[in-house]
Amino acid sequence: MQAILAGILCSSSSSVNAWGTPDNVSSRLQVQVPKSLFREKGYDHREALFGNPPYGGSIAQNVYYTDSDFCDASSVDPTTGYPSRPVDPVTNKQQPWAPPFILMIDRGSCSFVQKVRNAQHAGAAGVLIADNLCLCSDAACLKMTNETFQNCQNAEPIMADDGSGGDITIPAFLMFKQDAQGIIQEVKGKNSPVQVEMSWSLPHPDSSVSYELWTVPSENVSKEFQRSWSQVALKLGKKAQFTPRQYIYDGIKSRCQTSDGQNMCFNLCTNGGRYCATDPDNDLDHGITGAEVVTEALRRICVWKHFGEQDGVGATYWKYITEFLDRCDSDDFFSNKDCINDVYKQSKIDGKRIEQCMEDSGGLGSNHPNTLLDREIDAAARKGVVVLPTMFVNSAAMRGALTVNTVFNAVCAGFQEGSEPDVCKTCAQCSDVAECVQKGSCKSNSKSSTSGGSVSKKTFGTTLLLMCALFGAAGYVHWRKTREEMREQVRGILAEYMPLDGGENEDYNPMDFARSGQSASLIS
Repeated sequence: MQAILAGILCSSSSSVNAWGTPDNVSSRLQVQVPKSLFREKGYDHREALFGNPPYGGSIAQNVYYTDSDFCDASSVDPTTGYPSRPVDPVTNKQQPWAPPFILMIDRGSCSFVQKVRNAQHAGAAGVLIADNLCLCSDAACLKMTNETFQNCQNAEPIMADDGSGGDITIPAFLMFKQDAQGIIQEVKGKNSPVQVEMSWSLPHPDSSVSYELWTVPSENVSKEFQRSWSQVALKLGKKAQFTPRQYIYDGIKSRCQTSDGQNMCFNLCTNGGRYCATDPDNDLDHGITGAEVVTEALRRICVWKHFGEQDGVGATYWKYITEFLDRCDSDDFFSNKDCINDVYKQSKIDGKRIEQCMEDSGGLGSNHPNTLLDREIDAAARKGVVVLPTMFVNSAAMRGALTVNTVFNAVCAGFQEGSEPDVCKTCAQCSDVAECVQKGSCKSNSKSSTSGGSVSKKTFGTTLLLMCALFGAAGYVHWRKTREEMREQVRGILAEYMPLDGGENEDYNPMDFARSGQSASLIS
């Protein structure tokens, strides 16, 4: 039964994919060199759902194409690929790829994440994945590449994270086959250089920025982000208008509700099968249920409606999220009434007001529509939300890891120049934005900015003196030890040659020399 229910909800997710992702992609891909490949509107492409794009910036570098599949890190060889480079007389191989560079790799044989990770380790600043199949609906591509309808793909590929892409920091694009072929022909066929620009800009920058986070209460990736982001959101103030969004499955489209109003997905759904969520622990008999996730999602929508929607900052809302994560985010307390009431109390929220909001919107018990949940489902369909969590900044889907630094830089890049909040100027280049916001200054960068990333002259001089003193002391101790050893050796040698008979000077003792130390000479 659990497998059947999971299949039903997955089919719903697939239908979302089929609708496409009209998320106002903010990136641009352009070929700057050669001029023959330049396109006024740039190249159509798809962004990876992992990596950290430099929002508000660009990467314009030469492209190297490798015909290796780039799946095995141990077999990555930067002296191969195209265009060709001068041969090193020592190694008898081509010179390696000169960083910074953009690497083009063919799709196939392993995951997108694995290819990009290996490219990152090889020194690439960005990656272009060349699709190896045409869309079956793209007749021009099929004709240009001599493909048939038997060797094509029905849907566009999604450069999704396989769950291990958290360590990837460089951006990546997927190029469609016919477009990638033009670049490959130039660098491999003609052995000519190609320079590509990957750029990111948020649409319609002005004196305010709107951003929204799509997630659900049971989704783990965004929990730590939300806990850390609360202080940043308050510091950005009303110039940055936030909206929390809850991703709810449409139970009717997912076929969880029958024509006569029966709930076929049981404890995954509420309202007779209308509103559903996946089971967080994949155990329908134990732990948190999908229906409980929907309930908490509606509760958070109401908390925002009454304690955040008006100013777009939501200090009380963020307090509720933090308290819930600290107190109730476990199987035993997720839907516990006493725990929820305690969160209300700690957040200074009138719990009755929130519960009334949940009921007024349509409730969760009977087979009736809920206006607030219907609004979320409709918004998710219009946005084309596919992956959770997803952050939108000025209606553009933000790609890459959901970290405080990434989101902060994206939000600050959405402001018109000169209109950004002071915290953007103070912390934009800081390696730890959360700490910078908390302390009001960027401690880690202030040192490096004055010294260019190196140690100060004072520190260098002090260290040098200490090293000299250390080596000097060690040398002196060694000299003293050696001198004493030599004295002992000399005393031993002279003792072996003491005369058996008395000489002219009966009072002379050969050991007097040894006792005299350095006042006597061995020669005279």
